Amino acid sequence: MNVPRLVIAAPSSGSGKTTVATGLMAAFAGRGLAVSPHKVGPDYIDPGYHTLATGRPGRNLDAYMCGPDRVAPLFAHGARGCDLAVVEGVMGLYDGASGQGELASTAQVAKVLRAPVVLVVDASSQSRSVAALVHGFASWDPQVRLGGVILNKVGSQRHEALLRDALDESGLPVLGVLRRAEQVAVPSRHLGLVPVAERRGDAVGAVEAMREQVVAGCDLEALMALARTAPALPGEVWDAAEAIDGCGGPVPLPVSVGDRSPVAPVVAVASGAAFTFSYAEHTELLAAAGAEVVPFDPLRDEALPQGTRGLVIGGGFPEVYASELSANAALRKAVATLAESGAPVSAECAGLLYLARSLDGLPMCGVLDAGARMSQRLTLGYREAVAVSDSVLAAPGTRVRGHEFHRTVLEPGAGADPAWGMHQPERRVEGFVQGGVHASYLHTHWASAPGMARRFVERCAG
Repeated sequence: MNVPRLVIAAPSSGSGKTTVATGLMAAFAGRGLAVSPHKVGPDYIDPGYHTLATGRPGRNLDAYMCGPDRVAPLFAHGARGCDLAVVEGVMGLYDGASGQGELASTAQVAKVLRAPVVLVVDASSQSRSVAALVHGFASWDPQVRLGGVILNKVGSQRHEALLRDALDESGLPVLGVLRRAEQVAVPSRHLGLVPVAERRGDAVGAVEAMREQVVAGCDLEALMALARTAPALPGEVWDAAEAIDGCGGPVPLPVSVGDRSPVAPVVAVASGAAFTFSYAEHTELLAAAGAEVVPFDPLRDEALPQGTRGLVIGGGFPEVYASELSANAALRKAVATLAESGAPVSAECAGLLYLARSLDGLPMCGVLDAGARMSQRLTLGYREAVAVSDSVLAAPGTRVRGHEFHRTVLEPGAGADPAWGMHQPERRVEGFVQGGVHASYLHTHWASAPGMARRFVERCAG
């Protein structure tokens, strides 16, 4: 496929990648272009702003969890039919999975996508030194094509002139200059930016401010011209149905109701402000496996969707909404009843906490005999794991790669039948397999293991 594309990178976190990437997405979408938004790494929050900017699902490109070979097919799936793709990087350009070289770095993804890179530089505390910094990033890996620079947090016209004079010697064009702008700042808390779903009106205003700043400060024509220099991307396009079929044989027919034709089993998926962490491919795989995917909001809905035969509860911020979740006793009871019936339930991180006995002393669903509480310690990083117990997601011995990201502690951290055995950073067992419940802190990306989605739906239909 041949979609114009840019990777927005930076020397380090906090340089302004999200502002520039989201602003560019909104600016080009505002011109009537179909813009495909992407984010390098496991981040769930930035893609929410990307979705708001473009009207299309924000998609992750994670070379650790999905493997480098799936990055281009997943990108092509998201960008199919689009006029432009904008990829926001993660951390610094060359930062990746700890101790594993370039794996999962923005640089690796840019090389896989054969995409030009725009470096966003926080210039607030430098002038001529910016040229040395840019030269270093441009020359570190000759396979990474740095196509230009956007200067962020520039203080004045004089400051801009000094920066431009220095960069004239680097040979790289300045594609934009953004002044300091407080209105673009997006509030954050213990796990990063506040998700779009929690501040819809304010988020719309923030994205509009990013768009205005980018339109005023960036050369959109030059950036589009750079995007068009990306060569055709060879290879296959990821497809959810093909991924499910590739797990072995045709998908079994779904359940029947009386003498009527077979109907798809309803899989309820938690959504709303408390449960915003989800990869777009998960619901696509569930649907491809034969499920009718129905979202619901545990903060507002007092019952599960009618006919629910399986439940997926992803990540998010239940600790922020513990009081509201606890107050919705009718739904907590419905979830507990479904779990007790043996129906398939998949819970990751926030979902794990919601199924616990309590969270910060407030009653939760009580499916798991464990208590959760907030902690000062951040647990963050990629993980290698193997399924320990037979479950609705995986047979024992199934190997996956995932990601942990939380500031909570669950006691005990594993049940009599643990979900996963971890291999890094330390060896341990974690999570719960209990009847049809699979609950764990581990975030997984089902595009790397579509058999998990297929197995889950088959258990729902059985």
